[in-house]
Amino acid sequence: MQKTSFDELVEFPCHFTFKVMGLATPELPDTVVAVAQKHAPGDYSPSVKPSSKGNYHSISIQVQVTSQQHIETLYRALADIEEVRYVL
Repeated sequence: MQKTSFDELVEFPCHFTFKVMGLATPELPDTVVAVAQKHAPGDYSPSVKPSSKGNYHSISIQVQVTSQQHIETLYRALADIEEVRYVL
């Protein structure tokens, strides 16, 4: 876990928006939701925006998180998706 004052600045539990950018495959949004479900079960409605050339998708998903460690676990799990290039 990174040493930051994040825990002092954010009151948990809270909603945290993850932005996932990856290859424009039809299954990417469902894969992102499946990973979110695994670590934070809930009903998710991700928003998907294609890039200007249509090669990539930006998927925003809001997840209920309980700690800084929970956020970092989700970042790692989302980044491990094969089609994903960046997680913000």
